[in-house]
Amino acid sequence: MTSTTRIPAAEITGLYGAVVKRVSTRMLGQVPEALGVLWHSKPVLKFSLGLGQRSARWKACDEDLKSYAHMAVASLIGCTWCLDFGYFQAHNAGLDVSKAREVPRWRESDVFTGLERDVLEYAEAMSQTPPTVTDALSARLLEQLGATALVELTEWISLANLYSRTNVALGIESQGFAASCDLAPLAQPSGVASRA
Repeated sequence: MTSTTRIPAAEITGLYGAVVKRVSTRMLGQVPEALGVLWHSKPVLKFSLGLGQRSARWKACDEDLKSYAHMAVASLIGCTWCLDFGYFQAHNAGLDVSKAREVPRWRESDVFTGLERDVLEYAEAMSQTPPTVTDALSARLLEQLGATALVELTEWISLANLYSRTNVALGIESQGFAASCDLAPLAQPSGVASRA
């Protein structure tokens, strides 16, 4: 794979580096290029990994909903790494991959429930600058999810924005995680030609 990152990946070295590479390879089958980019600032890398580990423990909101929300953010922002990794993670976690693959074209797809559509709309509305979340949408989600799950979903979407925007700004792109599992390609929004 040819590097597309705006900051060249650093060599991951030392004891901590060996642990990071071993864990990454065990979990993902490879060391993501993003780790090499973030290796330039180990405090940033540790912070980012820590956020991911801590937020993975949140269980008030349905995992499928959080997966769709993260992928909706990634699709809107254009983070191919997050879309690919999200699809891969959905597969590995036993989530509904038939729906996950449709997230990039959720408005045209007929596979999502009303609640799932509200979550996808909320993820996109939160990701606009400025955010375009409406009282009506928030009220529907509060009624369907409850306060605890809605707070968790909101913070999950905020983190998805952090990761997606960081990756896009640094030029970190898809590494083919989903393809390595022989997953069908992600659906393309209507009007978007697929890249060969």
